Amino acid sequence: MQHQNQPVTLLRLPAVMARIGYGRSKVYDMIGKGEFPAPIKMGARTVAWPSDQIDAWIAQRIQSAQSI
Repeated sequence: MQHQNQPVTLLRLPAVMARIGYGRSKVYDMIGKGEFPAPIKMGARTVAWPSDQIDAWIAQRIQSAQSI
């Protein structure tokens, strides 16, 4: 969840892994299963994730854990 005054930024894989606590293989496994936002292509060999999508995924995980 981005606050209204915070711009959406693009996060590279190391930053995404640091924020969610999973490694590269787990991130791509979850993407393949449709359980995690797919990255956007930035160039021939470069991808990034919009920070608002990562924030929303984290918030959803927290909400799911609290409702158990």
